[in-house]
Amino acid sequence: WLALKLIPRLSVHKKLDLVSHYGVVELFTNLSITKNLALTPKQYDGFASPNWQKINLILEQTKHCGAEIVCFDDKYYPLLLKEIYDPPLIFFARGNIGLLSQPQIAIIGSRNASVAGREIASKLAGELSQYFVVTSGLALGIDAYAHQGALQANGFTIAVVATGLDITYPARHKKLQKDILQNNGLIISEFLPGVVPKPGHFPKRNRLISGLSLGVLVVEASLKSGSLITARCALEQGREVFSIPSSIYNQQAKGCHWLIKQGAKLVEEIDDIVEELEDFSLDGLNLSR
Repeated sequence: WLALKLIPRLSVHKKLDLVSHYGVVELFTNLSITKNLALTPKQYDGFASPNWQKINLILEQTKHCGAEIVCFDDKYYPLLLKEIYDPPLIFFARGNIGLLSQPQIAIIGSRNASVAGREIASKLAGELSQYFVVTSGLALGIDAYAHQGALQANGFTIAVVATGLDITYPARHKKLQKDILQNNGLIISEFLPGVVPKPGHFPKRNRLISGLSLGVLVVEASLKSGSLITARCALEQGREVFSIPSSIYNQQAKGCHWLIKQGAKLVEEIDDIVEELEDFSLDGLNLSR
């Protein structure tokens, strides 16, 4: 699966289509298959002569940072994530991998959140963590308070990050990352070890946050917020979108009000979310610490 991931300029859809027809092992051992495919020379070389040195280095780096690799055909790969338009062939996971099979709710919002927004994120995350795993992006602001709120309520949380798992971004969240792992949480990324944060990584990360979740709760977001990208991903993926209202003078809430105008469900308490997802939530998560 790592070798398949490294095939250049071949779409995820094409790669998964090839696997469904031939099997991932056959693609690299039966060259008569790839000879008959419309591949570029570099793509063919990727099948005929995979860079095993690079692949072994990735495996070593993954093990060194205490992580493991979840492949598309792995039993731990979430079924919801397979439904999205461009699911990752593999992702890296560090921590309680069993959380991937549990119902998740994403809580996202502004990095420059107000005091009220931070308090709401923490409170609702704590309450929702009794029904769902709380998933967010380990960013400053709302994300951090969502993770912390779940932990303070003795709940479970997943952080989806936009770097390799051997890098903590932002650096000030090293303690939060440690707290998540020490409390049986999970940190995941589709980026290889050593990959540093870049602007284009965050939209890719956002689609995973929504793709893993039954619904997305936006606590506070401006009209230009990256949280609206996640909300749009959620809608495209057929997920529920929930939004917290605020004062008409709060610029950090303009995005939330816009979402409500577009049909997102206005949320005042967790029952507004739980009743919408009651067929999927659990009476207490099926996990123990």
